[in-house]
Amino acid sequence: MGKLSGKVAVVTGASKGIGAAIAKALAAEGASVVVNYASSKAGADAVVSAITAAGGKAVSVGGDVSKAADAQAIIGTAVETYGRLDILVNNSGVYEFAPIEEFTEAQYRKQFDTNVLGVLLTTQAAAKHLGEGASIINVSSVVTTITPPTTAVYSGTKGAVDAITGVLARELGPRKIRVNAINPGVIETEGAHTAGVIGSEFESHAVSQTPLGRVGQPDDIASAVVFLASDDAKWLTGEQIVASGGMR
Repeated sequence: MGKLSGKVAVVTGASKGIGAAIAKALAAEGASVVVNYASSKAGADAVVSAITAAGGKAVSVGGDVSKAADAQAIIGTAVETYGRLDILVNNSGVYEFAPIEEFTEAQYRKQFDTNVLGVLLTTQAAAKHLGEGASIINVSSVVTTITPPTTAVYSGTKGAVDAITGVLARELGPRKIRVNAINPGVIETEGAHTAGVIGSEFESHAVSQTPLGRVGQPDDIASAVVFLASDDAKWLTGEQIVASGGMR
């Protein structure tokens, strides 16, 4: 029996990369998982197929977390399908890097709408369904610690996520709902390949600053999320776990 047996989880932005790995890891520990996607239904369906093929339970649901009605529908799918909600992983996120002289208002709105407003709306929708022992995990980033050049907007969104995590830990703590953040370093995902990060000078520099000497893999983050979702972390709330191989 897995450590999340009988639990129901929603993972936003779970059609690929870190989100897909988290969804699979939660399911492997016994959780029934709602796999959210914004645009790639095929990707989300592939994650669901992988989970069910391994004996787990999962469904996919489309929705833009930056829209209140979509956020409500994502959470509603979990409750309607499985009758409850115990775990929310706010993973949906986008990033675009630009020097301060070149960033655009559109880039700002896109990133803050998904990365910050999305966390607030999805958590708002979930809160009324979460009971004692529930866990919210917000996917932040190591950029809030290392503050690299050209990431003012993206780093700003993740700084907001860290602050929101602390606020909600205090706000929901009296209901025995835990809220924590996981702050990944550079992770090899489809998005990182598409953005040209993997194989670049940026990757080489990141590895040189990482004591464990490599970039991360999605499973490195997924296993930490399973820990935060489980009773193994029952005394942790309001924390930021920097999962970066030691890069600071």
